[in-house]
Amino acid sequence: MARATNHTRQVSLERALQLFWKKGFHNTSLKDLEKALDMRPGSIYATFGSKGALFEEALEYYGHLGLVALEQTLHAHASPLAGLAAYMRRLGSISDQDLPSRACMLVKSVLELSEREQSGWRKAEELLAGMEEYFIARFIAAQEAGEIESGRDPIRLGRRLQAEIMGLRAFAQRDVNSAAVHDLAEDMALSLEALRITH
Repeated sequence: MARATNHTRQVSLERALQLFWKKGFHNTSLKDLEKALDMRPGSIYATFGSKGALFEEALEYYGHLGLVALEQTLHAHASPLAGLAAYMRRLGSISDQDLPSRACMLVKSVLELSEREQSGWRKAEELLAGMEEYFIARFIAAQEAGEIESGRDPIRLGRRLQAEIMGLRAFAQRDVNSAAVHDLAEDMALSLEALRITH
């Protein structure tokens, strides 16, 4: 019985994620959640605590899915730099995917939430900071592997990469064709590969 309950909760979380990602926190009403989750208000509160708590859990889940996708790409390449370039190229297909939004949910949340929703804002910021640290660690690994010059600052490189990903996804949200997004992602991947030391 517990398995069925956990499964139902997971399905509800996934549906809430899709809704929040598409509409944002403020534009998602309790009625929207009731319909998407097929749950009464009392059941939503009993399961997740509050709209804010459900939103934060959805953010956490979104961050987890993003990290899994990133790690799958990176682990398919022995070279840290090649893995990051491959990830950028993979992001180039974002316009070809059926997503609630092409923009990053974490970035959308940081921009949307105000002082009244400090807890949600902090959660989104915390997850973005975690991704930044992950990118920095990849550049450090690339340096240790002798791919990047020791004088390059991995923190700046990690932050630049995250900013480029944010920009790419925001660009993809515009009314632009898929080829333009692919081309931009390819340019970003090439700039990463250009960091490689040539012997």
